[in-house]
Amino acid sequence: MALRETLHDTDIDLFRQELVNLIDLRHELCVLAGKIDWKALERQFGGLYAAGVGRPGHPIRLMVGLQLLKYLRNISDEEVVATWTENPYWQYFCGEQYFCHDLPIDPSLMTGFRNRIGSEGCEFILGLTVQTGLATKTIAASSLAVVNVDTTVQDKAVAFPTDARLLNKARIALVKLTQQVGIKLRQPYTFIGQKAFVQSARYAHARQFNRAKAQTKKLRVILGRIIRDIQRKTEQLQLPVKAQARLGKLLEIAKRIHSQQRVRAEGDPPKIYSVHAPEVECIAKGKAHKQYEFGVKVGLVTTSKESFVLAAASLPGNPYDGHTLNQCLDQAKRTCGVAASQVFVDKGYKGHGCTTDACKVYISGAKRGITPALHKRLKRRSAIEPVIGHMKSDSRLARNFLKGANGDAVNALLCACAHNLRKILNKLRLFCAQMEIGLSDLLAMLRLQQARL
Repeated sequence: MALRETLHDTDIDLFRQELVNLIDLRHELCVLAGKIDWKALERQFGGLYAAGVGRPGHPIRLMVGLQLLKYLRNISDEEVVATWTENPYWQYFCGEQYFCHDLPIDPSLMTGFRNRIGSEGCEFILGLTVQTGLATKTIAASSLAVVNVDTTVQDKAVAFPTDARLLNKARIALVKLTQQVGIKLRQPYTFIGQKAFVQSARYAHARQFNRAKAQTKKLRVILGRIIRDIQRKTEQLQLPVKAQARLGKLLEIAKRIHSQQRVRAEGDPPKIYSVHAPEVECIAKGKAHKQYEFGVKVGLVTTSKESFVLAAASLPGNPYDGHTLNQCLDQAKRTCGVAASQVFVDKGYKGHGCTTDACKVYISGAKRGITPALHKRLKRRSAIEPVIGHMKSDSRLARNFLKGANGDAVNALLCACAHNLRKILNKLRLFCAQMEIGLSDLLAMLRLQQARL
C-alpha cells in the first residue's frame, strides 16, 4: 500500500472553493495547524506503508488529524468523519485545500490506523504535542524537569461482572460462534438461559439470595453442558484453522468463567470479568463511592507548573504504584527528551526504588529537608488530580471502547494528546483575542487622531 502525500495544487480550480477564502485564518485551529510538524509525522509513519502494493493509503496528516479531533471532541469514529464534511476548519486542519462534500474515509479505517501505528506511534504523537506546546509558549522548557506523577484507572466498556451475567454472556457468545462455524448444538438453551439470568437479577434485587444462587447455579450447569457438547462436536468435525482458533480461544475463556469461584484460591489463574475483554482487571483505589473499578491502571506524568501531560503509560497487571514510577518517567523522557530532576508524588509511592542522584522524588507529607520552594511544589502536586478529571470528562479516559491491551495503551496516550491540544488551543484563543483587542484599540486611536486633525 503506497502512501498519498498531502499536496496543494498551485493552479487554482475555478469551479471549487478554496478553504482559505471560507474561513478565518486567525482561528485557533488554523493557527495550531501551522504549528504542528506534520512532516515529522509523515517521516515517522511513512515506513508503515509499502509502495506498489494495493490501493494508495490516505494521507498521514488526514488520519492523524481525525484521531486528534476525535479525542478533542470526545466523539466516536462515525461522528468525527461525519462532522468533518460539515466543518471547513476541520478540513483545513487535516490539510485539505478545497472544501470537500464527501466523507474523507470509511470510519472503520480509524481503527485500522490506530492498530497500524500502535502505542509507539501514539507516544510519538504525544511527543509532538509537547514540541508544539514549546513552540507556542504554552509550556516553558524549564518546566519539563519538574513533574507530578499519579495513577488512575481507565475503565473498560464492560457491564458490572456478576457471576450470572458472565455465565450468560459466555453461553451467548459460544452459541453465536458455533452457528457461524456450522456446528449444530444439541440444545442452545436460549429461552431457559435468558429466563434464569433475569430471575437471578430479580431475586438478588429482592434480597432473596438463596433463590438467586439457585438460578446462578442453573446457568453454570447450562454453560458446562454447552462446553462439553462443543468439545464433542469439534472432535468429529474438521474446522478451518481460523475458525478452530477462534473457537478454542472462546472455549478457554468460557472454561475459566465456568470454573472460577467468587473467592480466588492461591494458584488459580486471574479471574475473568468480561467475555469480550478478558484483559480487564478489578482494581480497588479506596474510593467511597466506587469500591471497585474494572479496567487497567494508567500512570500519568504532568509538568508541575502548567499541568501539561508528558506521559500516559498503561500498566497492566494492577502493579503497586511505587513500582510503576520508573516506567512512567522513562516514557516522559522519550516524549519530551528531558529527564525529570524533581518528581512529586503522593504517599502511595513509598518504596518506589528510584534512588538516582539525577532524579529526586518527594512524597507528599514529607517534612525533613523541605525548603519553602519545595513545599510550594509539594502542594502543587495535587494539581494532577483535576488533570485526571478533565481527561475523564472531556476525553475518553473514563470509558475505553478500544479492544485489547493495545487499545488500552493507545486510548490513554491519545487522551493525553487531546488534553495538551486543549491547553494549546486555549493559549492560541487568548492570544488571538488579545490581538483583536489590540487592533481595535489601534484603529480607535487612529480615528481619534484623524478627527482631531
